Amino acid sequence: MHAEEKRARMMEIFFETKDVFQLKDMEKIAPKEKGITAMSVKEVLQSLVDDGMVDCERIGTSNYYWAFPSKALHARKRKLEVLESQLSEGNQKHASLQKSIEKAKIGRHETVQQLKAKVKKYKYQNIS
Repeated sequence: MHAEEKRARMMEIFFETKDVFQLKDMEKIAPKEKGITAMSVKEVLQSLVDDGMVDCERIGTSNYYWAFPSKALHARKRKLEVLESQLSEGNQKHASLQKSIEKAKIGRHETVQQLKAKVKKYKYQNIS
């Protein structure tokens, strides 16, 4: 089983139960319900905590782990907003560069190759 598949299965445990777990609980549940080896549970859980997908809080001498579907939904919405913003900025930059190209073309002479290509294209269009 690949790491991403283990991570997805571990997240399913949290989303399906909507409960808080200790590491020892996850080491018992994950192998039985999701087929994640007990030896890799801690590593997978820590990677999810590091990526902000699972929350962890130390209370006394114990660590408690949880992840609720609403947090994942909000994280995906934030990511979508960031990507949409980047797309918008990219489109604006593209339009700006296109305008710059058009301005740069003003007053420039075409090369012989460019003229030949236009003539060839014109002839092809009129034949079809």
